[in-house]
Amino acid sequence: MILESGMERTELFGNLDANLKIIEEYYGVQVVDRNNEINIIGGTAVNKEKAEKTIKELIDIIKSGEHPDSQKINYVITLVDKGISYKESNVGKDILCFTHMGKPLKPKTLGQKKYTDSIRKKEIVFGVGPAGTGKTYLAVAMAIQAYKNKQVQKIILARPAVEAGERLGFLPGDLQEKVDPYLRPLYDALYDILGKDTSMRLKEKEVIEVVPLAYMRGRTLDNAFIILDEAQNTTREQMKMFLTRMGFGSKVVVTGDVTQIDLPRGKRSGLLEAVDILNNLKDIDFCFLKDIDVVRHELVKKIINAYDAYYENNPQGEEE
Repeated sequence: MILESGMERTELFGNLDANLKIIEEYYGVQVVDRNNEINIIGGTAVNKEKAEKTIKELIDIIKSGEHPDSQKINYVITLVDKGISYKESNVGKDILCFTHMGKPLKPKTLGQKKYTDSIRKKEIVFGVGPAGTGKTYLAVAMAIQAYKNKQVQKIILARPAVEAGERLGFLPGDLQEKVDPYLRPLYDALYDILGKDTSMRLKEKEVIEVVPLAYMRGRTLDNAFIILDEAQNTTREQMKMFLTRMGFGSKVVVTGDVTQIDLPRGKRSGLLEAVDILNNLKDIDFCFLKDIDVVRHELVKKIINAYDAYYENNPQGEEE
């Protein structure tokens, strides 16, 4: 494989060849760069071919203005194994919005792109998947862009106040101060995209509401972008109540991880039930993100896979 003159090797190979080491370790090959030519040594013929294709994909990524990091390299390797081209998938080219620092926000995986495309096209979208797949963050980015484009007049972010093993009921303060710890991930997404000052200003003007799910009862929400986060911790009654708050000109996104249900024993998750009841309604879309869509540290994906494998092989190992 001949490298074009001017190709920045540090960006392609990584600091201290870190990018190449990921490819070499995964495919069991050695990548040698001599005189603008890359040679792949060792390994099976299939793995040598895949390693070469992975490097070509990384070159195309760099040419498009993106920067390959370890997460992206591992994702490209996964796609190559499946016979899918990162370049042809157009992942990473769809800008959702810009952060207050001017950074473009884009889907990073095929699953994320399908998810954001569904949010554009459908009135109600369920984003279901493990931690780190960007379910909430991307929904907040889409909500902010819809507001900036004057497609909606307000953004409402809601979460059920269910403890994940902790006990927050004895915290000091009024009701809002007690529930704020449950809502912190939503604030984090807002602050990262809009900046804290802008977020607080829009919150004071009631353009943005960050509220516990219980605050939604009795309301009809027109011209709003409404996000329900951690929906696996809703009861069937809460889920039905939430979905029926939707008014004219509104869009609803429901996110959740069915492997992290914190409801009391005997209570079925409203998210699981909604998947069963609503999956045939044409105006509602269900996007199931997977471990391949995890965009946090690579260890997060490995942790998720390790837990899944353990409980698959030890079904009695789950808490009784």
